[in-house]
Amino acid sequence: MNQRQTDILQKITQLKEVKVTDLAEEFDVSEVTIRKDLNYLEDNGLINREHGFAKINESDDIRIRLAQNYPIKQKIAREAANLINDGDYVLIESGSCCSLLALELAKTKNDITIITNSAFIADYIHKESNIKVILLGGEYQMESQVTVGPVMSEVLKQFNVNLAFIGIDGYKDGVFSSNDLMRTQAVKDFAKQAEKTVVLTDSTKFFDQSRFNHLNSNQIATVITDINIPNEKKEEIENNGTELILVK
Repeated sequence: MNQRQTDILQKITQLKEVKVTDLAEEFDVSEVTIRKDLNYLEDNGLINREHGFAKINESDDIRIRLAQNYPIKQKIAREAANLINDGDYVLIESGSCCSLLALELAKTKNDITIITNSAFIADYIHKESNIKVILLGGEYQMESQVTVGPVMSEVLKQFNVNLAFIGIDGYKDGVFSSNDLMRTQAVKDFAKQAEKTVVLTDSTKFFDQSRFNHLNSNQIATVITDINIPNEKKEEIENNGTELILVK
């Protein structure tokens, strides 16, 4: 994504709906150029196109979150992809950073198998032929588009991998947390089946504590986030022996 596309996405996120003509005028480019930029954003699941307009994805929670802080989340995903080699099997849980990691792997790696409980991720990368997806069954949560529950947990036990990538909703006092109890259990199950667990999140999640605790920081091998993480949280995580990778 180039800088103009990033700025266009930010504008659409702020205003919810913007005319193509207004974008062309503001960015001093032709409407043809703006339409190409909007096509790119739509192809990456970040906006919706209507005749003469670009709109944020208000009807789909995960796509709204994808559009928020997108450049930072993309950098986090690219950093995470460096941990994975061609031919690897990886567990990827739900969330916007995890979805972008799956797309990055599909575009840059060879012979990767992604095991996930996210129907959104499976659909998000379905056009990429360079990757295999194993979608775990279970109870389906419509809003987050993930499977959870005992069936998902039992199917997950069939796999043992080196790395599991998870998202979070909050963090406090050395504990990562989630807003959903069933997702909390899914995260714990993912961690059991991997040698190392990696948290992918932008720094905004370190300013909140969510309802349900899932993993302590000493259970996490690596956290990949951005440089805006509060210093006290940074020190706390590193003092617990967790590797912290920061992107700008």
